[in-house]
Amino acid sequence: MGTTRREILSRAAGFLLATGLGTQRARASALAPDDTGPLPIIDTHQHLWDLQRNSPAWLKSASGVLHHTYMTREYLEATKGLNVVQAVYMEVDVAPGQHVEEATTIVALCREGKAPTRSAVIGGRPASEEFGAYLARFRQFPEVKGVRQVLHGGETPPGFCLRSEFVRGIQALGRAGLRFDLCLRPSELGDGVKLVDQCPETRFIVDHCGNADPKAFGKRADGSAPSHDPEAWKRGMAALAKRPGVMCKISGVIASAPKEGQVESLVPVIDHCLDTFGPDRVMFGGDWPVCLQGNSYRGWVEALRTIVSGRPLADQRKLWHDNAARFYGLTT
Repeated sequence: MGTTRREILSRAAGFLLATGLGTQRARASALAPDDTGPLPIIDTHQHLWDLQRNSPAWLKSASGVLHHTYMTREYLEATKGLNVVQAVYMEVDVAPGQHVEEATTIVALCREGKAPTRSAVIGGRPASEEFGAYLARFRQFPEVKGVRQVLHGGETPPGFCLRSEFVRGIQALGRAGLRFDLCLRPSELGDGVKLVDQCPETRFIVDHCGNADPKAFGKRADGSAPSHDPEAWKRGMAALAKRPGVMCKISGVIASAPKEGQVESLVPVIDHCLDTFGPDRVMFGGDWPVCLQGNSYRGWVEALRTIVSGRPLADQRKLWHDNAARFYGLTT
């Protein structure tokens, strides 16, 4: 379902209206069938952190906008009026020694029932000898839906996810009925394919559109080389999409998108993901507060609404809500 430049610019014009640069809100295509309001959203990628309790090491080199505590109060403010009905917490890459504390804290928040956060993907180290015991510790908690280890950091070199001990951990995850979030460098999506093929019982979701850099898909004003090969990324995502046990999370890309022409820059990435995975295997993720490096939460939602506005309403509902509910076994 290719998108022409005329269509992109038309959507972008609607986006400018939707984000407050006009007097009307261009959201008609994202309304529920009875036109009573925006489609309900399940946010499958919500980060929370309290810098008084812990500070993930990666934050030290992150943008200054992230050097703040972001908890439920701030999340509710960021999502006000957007019809976010539920959120899935995503681990924030704390040190392994803090995994248990992070997981138990978020399970407690989910059980309170006072916040949108009702389930979680917790941090873990599948290659560790203690991973089986770690999974057993949280087996009694239905709020725990999966595990993630970020695979594009310094401690995980290329090929790390194909080490035999890591593969065994991911296989154990599948036997436990849990999911694994694939968060890989764009150049290593092929490793993800090989991992998936070795773990047929495990369900996977590719985070952040395969970590594509939107700036890699257009002409670069400074003539510099893109951060990754866009064609190789397309092939990698298409290969993952051929594996029926893999979902794709439409998330993360706003953080690295250029400020000018932002909607237009996102279209090649998002359209490729939606078209290759199909309407039943994609879901929305806010990636808040990391998304603030590129735009506000509302800005990201409105940009995505603009981009998908020409797709069938039923497909939009799947993207925003229904696929996440099915994949994670959520009730809303």
